[in-house]
Formats: sequence, C-alpha cells, structure tokens
Amino acid sequence: MSTAHLIGRFVADRARADPAAVAVDDRGVSLTYGELDERSTGLADRLKDAGYGVGDRIATLTGNSADHVVLFFACAKAGLVLVPLSWRLTVAELTTQLRHADVALLLTEEEFHHRAADAAANLITPPPITALGTGGVEQSAPARAWGSVPGGELHDELPLLMLFTSGTSGGPKAALLSHANCFWTCLAASRTLPIRREDVVLSVLPQFHVGGWTIQAVLAWWVGATVVLERSFHPGRVLRLIADKQVTTVMGVPSNYLLLAQHPDFADADLSSLEYAVVGGAPMPRALLRTWHSRGVDLAQGYGLTEASPNVLCLEPAEARDRVGWAGRPYQHVDVALADPVTGEHLPGGPGVGELLVRGPSVFLGYWRDQRATDTALRNGWLHTGDLARRDAEGYHQIIDRIDDVYISGGENVSPAEVENVLFGHPAVAGAAVVGRPDDRWGEVGVAYVVTRPGCHTDADELLDLCRRELATFKVPVAVHFVAELPHSAVGKLLRRELRTHPASEGTQ
Repeated sequence: MSTAHLIGRFVADRARADPAAVAVDDRGVSLTYGELDERSTGLADRLKDAGYGVGDRIATLTGNSADHVVLFFACAKAGLVLVPLSWRLTVAELTTQLRHADVALLLTEEEFHHRAADAAANLITPPPITALGTGGVEQSAPARAWGSVPGGELHDELPLLMLFTSGTSGGPKAALLSHANCFWTCLAASRTLPIRREDVVLSVLPQFHVGGWTIQAVLAWWVGATVVLERSFHPGRVLRLIADKQVTTVMGVPSNYLLLAQHPDFADADLSSLEYAVVGGAPMPRALLRTWHSRGVDLAQGYGLTEASPNVLCLEPAEARDRVGWAGRPYQHVDVALADPVTGEHLPGGPGVGELLVRGPSVFLGYWRDQRATDTALRNGWLHTGDLARRDAEGYHQIIDRIDDVYISGGENVSPAEVENVLFGHPAVAGAAVVGRPDDRWGEVGVAYVVTRPGCHTDADELLDLCRRELATFKVPVAVHFVAELPHSAVGKLLRRELRTHPASEGTQ
C-alpha cells in the first residue's frame, strides 16, 4: 500500500529544509522544526520499544501544548492512533470514551491526572497512565500489560486520529481519520486558503477537536509556518496576541468571533497583521460578519465536519463581503451533492435545497467499532452530513440548518438559524437560539431563547415585533425567554437539543 501521504513526513521534511524555524510558540516558549522532529522521533522510538504497535490507541487528557504536538507526530511516525479526550468531560464521560476506544496508553498533564486516573480505574483492565511532559513523556512509556501487539507496516490508510464527535445529534461517536484523510484536507486547504512559510497561525480551538489539528495547524507545519498555541480562549488575550505575535490568520467558530467582538478592547485592537480569518462549525450570523468587516477583516466562511477531516465548503476572503451568510463552493478534491432529505434521492444540478452529501479522499474511514453508525453515514460512496443546504445557480452553498433542528409549523418547514439571524439583528441581542416544541394546532411552533448584551435592554414584545416585520407569520416564535447563557458544546456549537427540555419550553411568554 502507498506511503506517499504519511503525516510524519511533514515535520521531517521541514526539519531538513529549515531546522531553526519556529514550528510552535507555546505561551512564549518556542519549539523549532529541528527540535520537533528530533523529539517526536525519540518519543516514537520509546513507544515502540515499550511494546506499542501499529494501530494501538494512545489517549490524552491535556490542554493545547507543544508536548501534545510532539506526541501527534510521534504517533504519526510510529503508526499509532492519537485519541485526544476533552478535558471538559466528567469522570463518567471519560470512562465511557476510554472503554469504547480500548486505549493502550493514557498520557495526561498533571492538572488532569486525578480525573484521568479516576476514569481509568472504572475499567476492567485500566490502561497504563503516564505524564505528558517536556520530553513528550516524563519517563519511558510503560510496557503493555496484556495481549499481543498489533503489527503491520505503515501506510496511508492507517488511522491517525480518533476524534469523538460532539454528539449534537445523539451520543458521541469515535470518528477515524487516516493519514491520507489528513493529507488531502491539507492539500485542498492549501489551494483555497494558502498558508506560507512566513505566516503566523493563531490556534485557539482545542486539540481534542478536529479544528485544533487539520484546518490550519497541520498545514502550517507542512509548509514551515509558525503556530501560536492558545491553551484556552480568552478574548482580551487573543486580541493582544494578534498584535504582539503579528498573527496573519486564525480559525474559530462563531462564538469565538462573537466574544471577541463584544470585548471592550475590540474597537481599538490592532488587527493590521490579520490578513484573513476563517470561521466554521456553525452558520455565522450576518450581523456578526458585518461587525468584523467593519474592522477591515475578511472572514473566509466555510463549512466542514469531523467526518470529512473536516473541510468541505469555503467562501474565499475576496467573496466574503458579497456573499454574507454563504458557506461557499467545494474545496478542490471534494465533491458535494444534494439529496432529498426524505427519500435520499439525489437532486438534479442547479438551484435546490436538500441534505448535503460529500465524497472524496478526505472522507473518514468510519466510526470505531460502530458499523451501524458507519453504514448510516456512508451510503453509496457518499457521506450523508445531516445538514440541510441551499445551492444557487453558480454552485455556491448556504447551510440552512441541521435537518434534525428544522421543525414543521402548519405544514411549513422552519429553519431555526433563519429566525436566529433576525434576532441577532437587534442591538441588544448577544445570543439567540430557536427550537420547535409540540403544538396541538400547528404541530410545532418556535420558541426563542435570548441572551442580552450587558447594559442593553429589550423585551419579548419588541423582539417578536422585529420577527413579524422580517419573517413570514409561521416562522415567528410564539415565545421569547431570556436566559443567562445558551448551552454550547466544547468548541462552541449551539446545543439546541438541551433547550428542548428547558423548563421554559413548556409555556409561552
């Protein structure tokens, strides 16, 4: 099998070309390409010497760090599968994921060691636990305590990352991304949103999420750029880092850009080095896009999902102002289609609305030990995303909503995102979410949950009047409830399913 797309080559090739260039800036501590290659090779050798073989799962519980990057490339070089777990999870949730992944080794930072140990102790056969430290691991990895080591040669289709999805449409599943998946998504990104050797990439998404790796960071390490790692997202600090580190590009989800725009330093922050910013993970409210445009920053809007490694659609910065709210056209090496959400039949070309399907070499291998979920997602050579999209005559796509989030009121489909965009247009609204609830007369009706900006005031009547002016009657919510915050996943995706059980959804206001 081919070995042309092995990700371990990325850092080795860069180390030969420019060993003194800075690969990672981790809270002011630099790691050069020469050091990254040497440390990752040494750690790969220690893991292999300790008995870990091709295909073994190596789990982590850690914040973003240079040590985690070293481990990523060590796994790539040794044929191991990195399983980054979310430090936001409870012991019970970690136990479930460790059991499902059947990990051979768990590496953790001191901050999370007790939680990791408690989770591992719940397993019948706990994996060895060791510390992730300045040398990659603080001591040689403990030898496997059970069974034979999976063998085999390295090749492109070996899994490299096992990423637990956020579970916005159900329980978490473990998506497997191969070396080839990661290679092709980086190659596609380089053709649309290129990163150069002189670029400084600010990485704010957590490394337990696909966005912490393959959207910009791995591409940056392929071409020899510098990646500035942020351990957690603090809007004021991010605004300062853009100026201090002369950041040229950053990727985030809408909630990241909302928090930055709401920060008191935003209006005067020095964003002159920022050539473009990438937004994905959820539809970006139009009002928020305009706020960033007013600061002279073009946002490269896009769409992706973990199962596609994740890049699918992109609206280049030059088009961002003319197509506000659109996700763009497919990346190179990515095919998309629309299908009827009910019958699954492909829709003809041209304008249309349907479920977005994806095909190409960046589509994942499947879900680990979950054939039923894999067969549901991968059908007839296409990945079924579960997202409803609109396509225009020029082939541009707009993500309308999750199909599961669309509700039917009086026989008409209502997209919560469309209603939320109207609510975001009110200057007092900092956050908005709309869900459908059962109704005896209409089948379902919309209920809105709103977070207001500090120091601003509005009420339900005012917001409902706004909706009546902008929307058809059947799309206007029957109630508006004001809440302190909205539920989000670990990377900022809105979790509407949690609002469906909110006590306020039982009545109206």
